[in-house]
Amino acid sequence: MRALSVEPGTADSLAVTEAALPEPAADELLVTGLAIGVCGTDRELNGGQYGWAPPGQERLIIGHESLGRVEAVPDGSDFAVGDLIAGVVRRPDPVPCPACAHGEFDMCRNGEYTERGIKELNGFGSEQWVVKQDFAIRLDPALGQTGVLMEPTSVVAKAWDEVFEVGGRAFFDPQTAVIIGGGTIGLLTALLGRQRGLEVHVVNSSQKPNKEKLVRELGGQFHVGDLPQVLAEVQPDIVLDTTGDSRTLADILEAVTPYQVVCLLGMHDPQGATELDLATIGKQIVLDNVAIVGSVNANVEHWRQAAEALAAADPQWLSALITRTVPLTRALDAFDHEPGDIKVVIDLQS
Repeated sequence: MRALSVEPGTADSLAVTEAALPEPAADELLVTGLAIGVCGTDRELNGGQYGWAPPGQERLIIGHESLGRVEAVPDGSDFAVGDLIAGVVRRPDPVPCPACAHGEFDMCRNGEYTERGIKELNGFGSEQWVVKQDFAIRLDPALGQTGVLMEPTSVVAKAWDEVFEVGGRAFFDPQTAVIIGGGTIGLLTALLGRQRGLEVHVVNSSQKPNKEKLVRELGGQFHVGDLPQVLAEVQPDIVLDTTGDSRTLADILEAVTPYQVVCLLGMHDPQGATELDLATIGKQIVLDNVAIVGSVNANVEHWRQAAEALAAADPQWLSALITRTVPLTRALDAFDHEPGDIKVVIDLQS
């Protein structure tokens, strides 16, 4: 069968290669791969900056944003042939650490977890794949191709969960949220924020009409640049940053307000030093009881929350997030950025 793979550590090694057909174990589903989404992690994998092949192998099948259709199930399975599913990315470490032992492998303490399509486990970027039933999430069949948005939505679901868990340490009745970054994660963060009934403001670095339209269709407000002004005017209860940009982080820290919850979702390559008066900022964070939390990955419960959020969303709105679909035969084209791109998807059956 065809698979999309890289040689970890080798730049520009991405290629459509041949792989053996998978044979499901007794507790696994056999799945026809329908699509994978492409994100920054996949570009880093192709850039040789990241990734680990499975033990004893030179290449890693990528694709952690999955969509598939069940072809075969074990006896007594809760899944059925024809189910639309996505595969959970991370697996608990084998020790396991206390977090992994309690099903919270997204909070792994020792870093020995594995991840499909990223770290020591082949991903979902192949014409067929297998997945343990405990790590498969059934999707609303009406989602169709937009079900490929499950993985980034699970990350966002966890972030919102973290925000409300942290905020809930005392009285917490948030009304407004500022979301920085208008990419896939930022827009999905806005979607789930609106589903929670919040007034949502999305700040993007440049004018993007398609992104502005999507935000306004949610009932949110779209802002271009000048983050300090937006933060000063909105005085948000919650700030979620999807960029990881140094200057952005500085602007956030310099504008904190009482009992604000700041969630950092984005990561960025190292940048130049940013001058900050950390003592003054730290004093304000203490006096205002501000909480700053980092959030990444998701456990099975967050994936289930993501499935519910997507099922409740406007199908046309979700479809507009997918701006390009590329056949597997031209998979490398999906890694070239084009104007207007939000989420680029690879069709594994073409």
